[in-house]
Amino acid sequence: MDQSANHACLPTPLASTTGRGQDHEMPVEETSTPQKLPQFRYHPDPVGTGSIVADEVSCVSCEQRRPYTYTGPVYAEEELNEAICPWCIADGSAASRFDATFTDAMWAVPDDVPEDVTEEVLCRTPGFTGWLQEEWLHHCGDAAAFLGPVGASEVADLPDALDALRNEYRGYDWPADKIEEFILTLDRNGLATAYLFRCLSCGVHLAYADFA
Repeated sequence: MDQSANHACLPTPLASTTGRGQDHEMPVEETSTPQKLPQFRYHPDPVGTGSIVADEVSCVSCEQRRPYTYTGPVYAEEELNEAICPWCIADGSAASRFDATFTDAMWAVPDDVPEDVTEEVLCRTPGFTGWLQEEWLHHCGDAAAFLGPVGASEVADLPDALDALRNEYRGYDWPADKIEEFILTLDRNGLATAYLFRCLSCGVHLAYADFA
């Protein structure tokens, strides 16, 4: 899913577990020590969501053999699918080198979200793949954390996420019974899928759904 990126991304120090930058140097030589995955504030478990997989490849950005690779969308002129390591996403070097973004979310950003937050989501956060146009949800003036694709069983005990899904389809003038029937068809691996987020400030769950 390669398209021309329209947002300038600059490399930054790798984010620490607190979300603040810290010095980060790419190792020059391979070692037998397992490489710890970088942490992403807005996508805390990219392995669990399927956006990063354990697959040793040579990263096209740092040109090193890495034990994990990114499988989500890349918006760039070059064909870069499944060729970038998580470390080069985290420090912004891949986005800078290839003028790439990993989410096409510019159209859905509320006015109260700071520009540096949007840049972090676009340029230094693994994206995810949906059936239609992916959307990154926001809350409390910040980007929300993406928790992964989910189905009806995963959202059944999350009333806030269910309310978000109901409100989404009320906006399309769907009757209540049709909305409830649709929610029951949701499956993280099916033809109708919901995408779950959590606000990093208040903890509310957010969700939207799309289908093939």
